Amino acid sequence: MEKIAKKDLQSQSADIVTENIEKLQALFPEIITEGDGEKKIDFDALKEVLGEYVEDKEERYNFSWYGKSRARRLAQTPSTGTLRPCKEESVDWDTTQNLFIEGDNLEVLKLLQKSYHKKVKMIYIDPPYNTGNEFIYPDKYQDNLDTYLRYTGQIDDEGLKISANSETIGRYHTNWLNMMYPRLKLARNLLQEDGVIFISIDDGEVASLRKVCDDIFCEDNFIANIIWQGGRKNDAKRFSVVHDYILVYVKNDNYLKENQVKWRERKAGLDVVYDKANELISKYSDDYVSASQELTEWFNSLGEGNPAKEHSHYKKIDDQGVYYGDNISSPNYRENLIFDYKGYKPPKNGWRYNLEAMKRLDGDGLLIFPESKSSRIQYKRYLHHTGTWAPSTCFYKDRRAASKSLSVLLDGDFFDFPKDVGVLSRFIETFTDSNDVVLDFFAGSSATAHACLEVNAIKDTKNRFIMVQLPELCDEKSEAFKSGYKSISEISKERIRRASTKIKEENLDYEGDLGFRVFKLDATNINPWDADFETLEEELALSIDSIKADRTPEDVLYEILLKYGLDLTLPIEQHEIDGKTVYDVGMGALMVCLDDNISIEVVEGIGKLKEELQPELMRVVFKDAGFADDVVKTNTVQVLKQFGIDDVRSI
Repeated sequence: MEKIAKKDLQSQSADIVTENIEKLQALFPEIITEGDGEKKIDFDALKEVLGEYVEDKEERYNFSWYGKSRARRLAQTPSTGTLRPCKEESVDWDTTQNLFIEGDNLEVLKLLQKSYHKKVKMIYIDPPYNTGNEFIYPDKYQDNLDTYLRYTGQIDDEGLKISANSETIGRYHTNWLNMMYPRLKLARNLLQEDGVIFISIDDGEVASLRKVCDDIFCEDNFIANIIWQGGRKNDAKRFSVVHDYILVYVKNDNYLKENQVKWRERKAGLDVVYDKANELISKYSDDYVSASQELTEWFNSLGEGNPAKEHSHYKKIDDQGVYYGDNISSPNYRENLIFDYKGYKPPKNGWRYNLEAMKRLDGDGLLIFPESKSSRIQYKRYLHHTGTWAPSTCFYKDRRAASKSLSVLLDGDFFDFPKDVGVLSRFIETFTDSNDVVLDFFAGSSATAHACLEVNAIKDTKNRFIMVQLPELCDEKSEAFKSGYKSISEISKERIRRASTKIKEENLDYEGDLGFRVFKLDATNINPWDADFETLEEELALSIDSIKADRTPEDVLYEILLKYGLDLTLPIEQHEIDGKTVYDVGMGALMVCLDDNISIEVVEGIGKLKEELQPELMRVVFKDAGFADDVVKTNTVQVLKQFGIDDVRSI
């Protein structure tokens, strides 16, 4: 039986360097050499393979800063942490597909590399702007997890202090870039090939962020720099800065082009027009003339500024919906477009479409023929065909609306500058399909989760969210702290709970997913081997049981899921076999038993579950010290092989 080594679990996140070497080996096997028992890259051989595409000049265009190499290495260093389940703070634990993860997002992103590699469709983040305030995300490259545990008080902080990043510091921009670079590097790995990332930022670092993203995502994958006008500031001394930016990059623009992916945004004011048209169709049955007349009167009654009035030229109704007649004359003279069609003379410059296209439109019932042959034929443009357009790079949305909305939801002013749910809903509607994963690893008040739930309820989609938020402590003088919120992550979770309740109250028949599973970043569940002469006896005693005494079987179970790269929301059932608990992950894909005194009857029971569930592949994990005796442990592999189970491991 192969044992899952402690070192493997203690560095369970994806080993990105090793994976990159394997990718290079697949492309260029001749560049791989051996050194100290490990695969190495022969850079001279790689240069020969790449030929003229190698850039070795000292002076070349690149964006660099102090610490960039170290930040890159930090992104490639596997995490030594784990994610511990927290059912008591979750909603609908057993059924939900949504995740809220409390912890330092750098470590969490590392831990998600296996389970969510290329599975995220959209990322939105609103990182801390570089305003001279403290960076809550510590900059300790030796052991970021250790820094996080000290910050959150889980181990002695030894005077740990996170200092302000003031502009007087020589590395003012550098500190911010070193914080952002590894996180963006890891985030890119999680995006699908057609994935997209939105990053909110202000004037302070928009130029630097653009260069960093060009470096990580490639300049060719830059899509837009959206300007979000949020309202005038009255305290401005020179210019009133009324906007922020949102940088937009995709994972692979060539993939989008090859698959002809287009993004279409729903025009404002459409829903009420559709509702009114449906009402009139029901009222007048097949009398579309009367329905059209009343629709025109309704449009005329709308006040100025009503977004529905923008569609008032769609005044006619037929059995296909609301439409208007568009002139189909050609804007430019083209001889091949000048022909009679059913007795109607062509316009001076010709028809807009050739004869074959005209016949096709006619066959589809999309042409309007006037009674007079001297009048123009028109083309029906239906509202449901033209009700979308490409997203704009500039829009207005008052910042104050988001703050007021959150204050009402939480019954208090507990969070400064939340993002607008309406804006994020627009992004989710436009850039995701019906069953995608949306990630926000600077979750803040979890406006992204709120937006995802709202879009699902309105559009009947099944998008999932993953929120990541540091348990940043609330100021003891703040209203949030006085109301019982000790950290930002507590506010964030409560927002999702209240948003879920509100959505359910407003949509009583809605049966979609309104829950979320909470996980918390912590050190591994596995006892480390860290013995010296003075602690040898104590370490030997601990090594008998590899699992820490204060950890539960479910803690270890989810660490195993991360090790295997399995989704943290997979269905998990419990089976009782001969008095022992066996966890069944993903309908038999993985069986885990972490009890003591495991008998051969338990092993045979797992084999019978294989026959019952019939998974394509079953993996089984036991606790190494959990077998009743060495005979059971030795026979376990052979017994399970008889049931067709070859992947058997111990921890």
